[in-house]
This record gives sequence, structure tokens and C-alpha cells, in this order.
Amino acid sequence: MRVKLNALKNLDAFPRAEEHLLQKTQSGAIVSIVGLVIIATLFMHELQYYLTTYTVHQMSVDLKRGETLPIHINVTFPSLPCDVLSVDAIDMSGKHEVDLDTNIWKLRMNKDGHIIGTEYLSDLVEKEHTNHKHDDDKDHQKAHELGLDQNAEKMVKDVRNALANGEGCRVYGVLDVQRVAGNFHISVHGSSHVNVSHVIHDLSFGPKYPGIHNPLDGTSRILQGASGTFKYYIKIVPTEYRYLSKDVLPTNQFSVTEYFVQIRESDKGWPAVYFLYDLSPITVTIKEERRSFLHFITRLCAVLGGTFALTDFLQWTLAVGAEGVMKRFATD
Repeated sequence: MRVKLNALKNLDAFPRAEEHLLQKTQSGAIVSIVGLVIIATLFMHELQYYLTTYTVHQMSVDLKRGETLPIHINVTFPSLPCDVLSVDAIDMSGKHEVDLDTNIWKLRMNKDGHIIGTEYLSDLVEKEHTNHKHDDDKDHQKAHELGLDQNAEKMVKDVRNALANGEGCRVYGVLDVQRVAGNFHISVHGSSHVNVSHVIHDLSFGPKYPGIHNPLDGTSRILQGASGTFKYYIKIVPTEYRYLSKDVLPTNQFSVTEYFVQIRESDKGWPAVYFLYDLSPITVTIKEERRSFLHFITRLCAVLGGTFALTDFLQWTLAVGAEGVMKRFATD
């Protein structure tokens, strides 16, 4: 029986340390304190790593049908008064009529950028476009032939005063359009030599989720002595963001390329800022996930165990000195 117990003792992986190694020293205390600080730091780092969520991206075919696409716009035109700006939307599916619920505001701004007036636009959509050049109908042409009425004269006078005072305009709100390719544009009708410089504060196609990047936010395009048409070609990618709580946020992200066409004096076109969009057939699902508790425990044991082993080795080295270390390795 005693032989068996002795054999069992030989399996002890934690033999008793030698007597001289059990003495408390100042150097050992310093190593212990440094080791505890390292252990606490590594523990907090691993805990933060465990509690931090990460995202997983998945792709699938977009099966949504019959839904609307919200377009959030917030654009400032520092050199154009609100009276000359028109916001139009066209459905590019082949229909000449577009039924949209609009909620757009125009803010009048003075030359210093301060708001001096507000206008709510309940109907900003041209519902019958015969082409993309905004041809006036016959009644409108006849009215011009017969002369301007008093309201039109007042409007022209107001526009001239606004231009002379250097007024600008901020257009913001939400357009709910059909979920098909199309475009919306902010243009100036009746004048081909105006400054369509603009600053895009926000352009998005749905609510924002953590980490989203809208590439046109903060875009500034300022023209100096030139006029023309800006075109932004937008590719919309339907997106679902799934929170850790299982809540789902349907939205969209997009990429964009832009193009500018300068208008010469001989051209008949009108300056405008076009946003031409198309939808991707692929939906991206972004899921929040958290690392498993077992993964956390495994990393924690590895880190803390390694730190304990290192501090123990340093303490032993300081206790036995360089000679002892060399003798020990020579013996082994």
C-alpha cells in the first residue's frame, strides 16, 4: 500500500518548493505587484472583448415587392432662392404618372446662412412628364403668349429681389417612392445660367444603423462662374440590420458615382441636380453576434495562466540568482 502511495506522489505536478524559495523578498514583492497589474489589465481587456458585439454579413436574393422606398434629403443651395427651385420625381418603370406621398420643406436663407422663412411643399411631384426636359403644356404656353398676370409679375419681382440679396435655400424632407428604378431632381425651370452649387447634408434611403456610411453626406460642390447639371448615379442595396435583441431594422445602403455637365450659352437645358437610383437584386443581412462564454473562459485561462507562469519564473530566477538558473538547466 505504501508503495502505491509513493508512486501516486510521483504524479504530483506541483511539488513543494525548496525552503530558500519560500522566503519573502522585496524583489519578489515588486514582481508580484507587476504581475497582478498585468493580470487585472488583461482580465478587463478580455471581458471587454467578450462583451463587445461583432457583425456578420449575409447575402440573399431580394424578395420584397410592392413596398415603398423612403428617400431622406437635406440639401442646401447657397446661391439659389427657394422661389426658383423645383423638386421633381420620376418613376423610371415606364409610367408617366407617379403617385408619391411627399413631406418636403424649403427654408429660405440669407447670404449669411441664417433662416429667414419656411415653406411647406405639399405637392412637389410632376405627375405627367411627357419627357425629361420639363416641356410646358399648351395652356402654360398660351399664358406666356398673352402676358404675365399680377401673381406671376409679383413672383418674378420676388425672385429678382432674392437673387439680388444673395438668398439661398435648404430643401429637406422625405420622399416615399415606388420600389423601382427612378430619379428625383432639384432643378431651376426657365433659366439656364444660375449657380446650382450645393451642399448635401444628408441623403439616405431609410433609417440609419450602427456603422452605416452614406457616401454623399457632407458632400460640397461649389461652382465658380459656371453653370451645369450634376448627376449622381446611385446603386441601392437593400439591407436588414438584426440587433442582438433579435429586432430587425429594414433599411438601405448605397454606392454612388457622380458626373457634371457644364451648360454653355447655346445649350437649351436647365441647371439641375439629378439623383438617379437603381436597386440591387441582392439583400444584405447584417447580424449582431456575441462571442460564446466558453470562448471567453478559454482565452481568460490562457492569458491568466501564462501571466502566472511568467511571474513565477521571474520570482524563482530572482531567488536563485543567475548561477542557480545555470546549474538547474545544466542538471536538467
